[in-house]
Amino acid sequence: MKREIYFKISLLIVIIVLLIPSRISNAIPAFARKYQISCQVCHSPAMPRLKSFGDEFAGNGFRLTEYESPRYFIQTGDDKLSLFRELPLAFRIDGFASYNFNNGKMTDFGAPFVLKILSGGEISEKLSYYFYFLLNERGSIAGVEDAFLIYNDFMGSGINLYIGQFQVSDPLFKSELRFTLEPYKIYGTAPGSSSADLKYDRGIILDKSFSTGTTIVGEIVNGCGIGEAGEGYLFDKDKYKNFMLRLNQSLGKNISIGFFGYTGKEVLSDLTGPFTSTIRMYGPDIRINLDEKFIINAQYVRRTDSRVFLESTGLTVDDVSTNGGFTEVIYAPKGDMSKWYLTGLFNWVESNLTDLDYQSATLHAGYLLRRNLRIVGEYTYQFSGDSYGRVNAGFITAF
Repeated sequence: MKREIYFKISLLIVIIVLLIPSRISNAIPAFARKYQISCQVCHSPAMPRLKSFGDEFAGNGFRLTEYESPRYFIQTGDDKLSLFRELPLAFRIDGFASYNFNNGKMTDFGAPFVLKILSGGEISEKLSYYFYFLLNERGSIAGVEDAFLIYNDFMGSGINLYIGQFQVSDPLFKSELRFTLEPYKIYGTAPGSSSADLKYDRGIILDKSFSTGTTIVGEIVNGCGIGEAGEGYLFDKDKYKNFMLRLNQSLGKNISIGFFGYTGKEVLSDLTGPFTSTIRMYGPDIRINLDEKFIINAQYVRRTDSRVFLESTGLTVDDVSTNGGFTEVIYAPKGDMSKWYLTGLFNWVESNLTDLDYQSATLHAGYLLRRNLRIVGEYTYQFSGDSYGRVNAGFITAF
């Protein structure tokens, strides 16, 4: 009994220390090396969250349009050949200690929890690429997640074209840029045996921005995730493609609102054979950013599935409705100059399939020891099911 008390006191001390007011790199320090600039130029207050300049940099194909990187390409005498003088590589390592995962009242050391190798940059004036490979995720090789080519200003149309694999939710809120270990739950929620959600998929993205502050983004995806190829080297499991359209409008300097719609079909099977399910998702979102010091992000998603198969019960259910969303609040007292920050995240999912119901509240704190090394502490309380709290504390670094 005394040991348990001492352990809880020790964990509390760790969290308190991490909450004491006190930089991280991510996305890819190779960009900082290439242009010889600080990660702070794109990230605020720490990686992986991007500020507006970082968004613009990514949208331009990971290039600074008015700055030429020193000696970036080898001069071969062939203006159609792009060879990097040094291959732009970066590594990210995350490690955590956790307590009470899944209400198990046990501790665990998980380092490395994530080990990534990342690369990206421009191939030519219009073409760029980006990818990362998970060398280790929760103890196993996870493989490639983000991996795409970008064609800026396609055919002079002002449209940026992305092709490869990415998260469907990237035009909404990029899950890879969140601070918390706790995910945006609604993006990965799918009923029954459905494999269509707002997480990773393969396809194309088209986006175009206008002087009015309006951005239009369209996606065409397989609608079945990024699993291995099947017979005939095909990744899609059926003949259907799924589509998403998002409209976003800036309202002054500090606020933007958006709305997305997703529609598609997928072939599923139950005990009687294959059937086709129709999927619909839609919802609004809002971003409020007060000088990088106080930020609110909120998303609502409503999803309907015409028919799903529940492998756990062997039942087929019609007209499944799922609602959910999240609210995220970030506080950094000195904006992108802050050495510490706080993040709160509330997740909510509700469905007529009760197995999908989920509610949680998360408090996350980060302290920057270096621009590319931070220590973090996180507490999540799950309200759904058997309510319980879990604690994570660790480090995130990239170089």
